[in-house]
Amino acid sequence: MIRHGEEVEMTGEEASGGQKRSIVRYVLMVSLGLAIIALSIIWITGAATAPDNPEPNPAEAVSDPALAPAGTDTAPAAPQN
Repeated sequence: MIRHGEEVEMTGEEASGGQKRSIVRYVLMVSLGLAIIALSIIWITGAATAPDNPEPNPAEAVSDPALAPAGTDTAPAAPQN
């Protein structure tokens, strides 16, 4: 640290109060890698254990009543009193 009157001149290491290490970078990279691996395992096992071709429910599969299959009741149920 060098003083020039009221002005103080410091190196980056002195100003940060310690040594400049890149350990945080390595921790973040390892954490990101582990998160990607964990999510990939969850995704792959979910896809592997899912049924191959589940039977769709026509009432749930169609959002537009005009496109609903014939014979499907698309009107909302009337309230029962």
